[in-house]
Amino acid sequence: MTRIAICGGVYSNPYALRAFVADARAKGADRLWCLGDFGGYGAEPEEIWTLLRGNDIECIAGNYEVAIGRGDPDCGCGYRDPRDNEYAQLMYDYTRTHTSAGYAAWMRSLPTERRERVDGVDVHLVHGSTLQLNDFWWESLTDQEHRERVAASGADVICCTHSGIPWTRRIDGTLVVNVGVLGRPANDGRQEVWYALLDVVDGAAEATLVPLAYDWRAHAASMRAAGLPEAFVETVETGWWTTCLEIVPPQERSHGRFQLYRSALPDEFGAAEVSWADAPDTVDDGRPVVELFGTALFPPRLWLYTNFHCNLKCWYCSVASHPKARPREISGERYRELVDEAVAEGFTELYVTGGEPFLRADVVELLEYASERIATVALTNGLLYKGRRRTELARLAHRPNLILQTSIDGARAETHDRNRGEGSWVRAMEGIEIAQSLGMPVRVGMTETAQNQDEVPLLRELLRQRGIVGANFAVRPLVRRGHSDTGVEIDDQNTVPELAVTADGWHWHPAGADLATSPDMLLGPSEISMREAKRRAVERFLVRRQSDGSLPQIYHCAV
Repeated sequence: MTRIAICGGVYSNPYALRAFVADARAKGADRLWCLGDFGGYGAEPEEIWTLLRGNDIECIAGNYEVAIGRGDPDCGCGYRDPRDNEYAQLMYDYTRTHTSAGYAAWMRSLPTERRERVDGVDVHLVHGSTLQLNDFWWESLTDQEHRERVAASGADVICCTHSGIPWTRRIDGTLVVNVGVLGRPANDGRQEVWYALLDVVDGAAEATLVPLAYDWRAHAASMRAAGLPEAFVETVETGWWTTCLEIVPPQERSHGRFQLYRSALPDEFGAAEVSWADAPDTVDDGRPVVELFGTALFPPRLWLYTNFHCNLKCWYCSVASHPKARPREISGERYRELVDEAVAEGFTELYVTGGEPFLRADVVELLEYASERIATVALTNGLLYKGRRRTELARLAHRPNLILQTSIDGARAETHDRNRGEGSWVRAMEGIEIAQSLGMPVRVGMTETAQNQDEVPLLRELLRQRGIVGANFAVRPLVRRGHSDTGVEIDDQNTVPELAVTADGWHWHPAGADLATSPDMLLGPSEISMREAKRRAVERFLVRRQSDGSLPQIYHCAV
């Protein structure tokens, strides 16, 4: 057997390179290979040359070596976004300034690829890919894109680096190994970096990706002492990428902590019909990047559909609820699991909705559990506060974390009842009075239609007289979903995500949480974790994000 240890992207990190040599030798490596990009990111480029030559590491050149060897003005890294290139230029300028003429001359002597037979196996070493020196060979490329790169070589094994995230798979019989990089973590929240072991036995090859611990604290201290940007140092210390994000595809980027440059956030949202939200309220923590979740672009608000059957049949219900709807109840045990998971995942608000949640015998118990742990809003038509339910409702009084949100669709009974059924306006207004008499905060949401739009000022005044003012009354547009065949068109291409969970699964937005009428909004089945559902929402957001960098509008179901 021949065992070869293969690294790439050293990025001026001598601490990781020393650890690589020691770890590879300890694991019985017969040869050590490096696939280029010796400089960039770290503070000690010249030390890399000493380590590479002193440890018999066989090298090919990456885009950094070609650029520095030729004296190019930039690294030729292959970034397309100006913000990515800004940080790449900072790294390159530092490296070029601190690279000796002898080191640069040695770089010029290196080949940009290497091919040899190892115990009968044809192994092809490249930096970016078989197509181009600075090509990013991501695992998430399409099958056709993978095959194109494999076909350009024809080798049994192809090893590459450059993208910074390791992976390995067989493509049409060829073993492809992206060995990762030594210079910085793989955007996985770990301080370790990565390399690969290639084992060749009897004409067959297998690869193992190896996480490598090293003295990252010394590396970070070296970078700070050199005055390199704090964003670079933070990545070394935390394992999360804070620069050069736009080149990263949605799938890989959604696994990281940060997804957008702060400068990509809009100053304000346009005056589109579905947008009646303020500009994103994000705290400037000094980082150049932000996490999508937790901003107005993906608010930390979870919508939990306890059930779908309802005591009313509103003609425009976006999730097609009605008295004979399939109930799709979430069990009490599952509900409590979801509440606990929401708290752990950083959600700050929980909207309990349906259907009509108060059709459930255990609704008060469910709201008690939630409101003890997270700010909770219960959406209801307010018609069921009678008898036993009214007695139990009193248990929810004076809970600082609980609000009842009732739907009122007009200032006059006939207007409201036209949407929701005869007698429903009077009973809903009585429900508001009952809740207020018990000391419960109440909000009101109105769905605006052509029939009731003239009554918005009248309803606002009517509610003011009952102490419901300001943000506690909101008007939302009618959407074309569920029962409604008219209204604003919303989908995952023009509306930001607000994660919703039902018995059927996880959904992009609460207005599209009915699987039968909004299958396009489904993110995944109920079996996946909340964390995975969030990740899928982030990935879909990044996929749907317009190519010019603009961002979707906001349609709020919440007040």
